[in-house]
Amino acid sequence: MKLGILSDTHKKLGRARRAIDMLVENGAEFLIHAGDIGREETLAYMESIGLAYVAVLGNNDEKLAHLEDRYALFREPHYFDIGGLRVKLMHHPWFLSPDADLIVFGHTHKFSLECRLSGELFINPGEVCARNKPVSEAVLLELREDAWHIVHCERRIKESEWRYNRHICSRKVPADV
Repeated sequence: MKLGILSDTHKKLGRARRAIDMLVENGAEFLIHAGDIGREETLAYMESIGLAYVAVLGNNDEKLAHLEDRYALFREPHYFDIGGLRVKLMHHPWFLSPDADLIVFGHTHKFSLECRLSGELFINPGEVCARNKPVSEAVLLELREDAWHIVHCERRIKESEWRYNRHICSRKVPADV
């Protein structure tokens, strides 16, 4: 299964759509938004794609809170299961305990990836909005039995091409841990 992960779209609807389209074109089967969505139109666009998705409210999403019943939108931390995987989704990096297989967060606007020896993966997809740098980012995560296949996707603003940086992390817990 391939997950498309994004965060911090803020009010940049065009950048959000380009990131979502890129994730879907590259095989994402499920979309995850780690907060600071910014606009209802971003949620509506995710819903219009026809894929299952989930999103959490970020610190800049107070005006979207009333939409929790209309979209797959939750308060943080939000736990869910997908493909035999336990996922914890949040915006703030305040709940970074290893109490799920995959821990997804946003807020910092910086891509980060941590593969724990105990098998958990902590990931921040970076920012779609390109507020802190002239780059829009998202992540494709492919779940395989023995490894996490992570693709950090970057697109420079005013360019159409995405660059793909690949990472692989083992999902097997070493025998001596």
